[in-house]
Amino acid sequence: MELVALLSSGKGSWAQVAGLINKGEWDNIILIGDSFAEKFTTDKKHEFIKVDTSKRIVELKQEILEKLKRKIDGTEAALSIASGEGKEHMALISALLSIPVGVRFVALTAEGIVYL
Repeated sequence: MELVALLSSGKGSWAQVAGLINKGEWDNIILIGDSFAEKFTTDKKHEFIKVDTSKRIVELKQEILEKLKRKIDGTEAALSIASGEGKEHMALISALLSIPVGVRFVALTAEGIVYL
């Protein structure tokens, strides 16, 4: 399964994404964020998609959709939105559903990776 993760604001949220990347077995890892999020590092192979999170929600959704639609190979993706705010979450979820691809929310807990 592919992991799609938003890298944005939120104390400790990048650690959540890093944990998911390191503890999961992913076919493909796609990270989405603004220019600040480009500072995120991981040793695992991944693709970073830079977006302008200051855009209005409809324009942000369109930007994510255009940049993401050729990147998802399967019919379902694991999605982490532990990082970010509502506008970014809504734009990303809407873009994924418009591809169309199914979404399985994923989180790292004390018990390991869980699908919500």
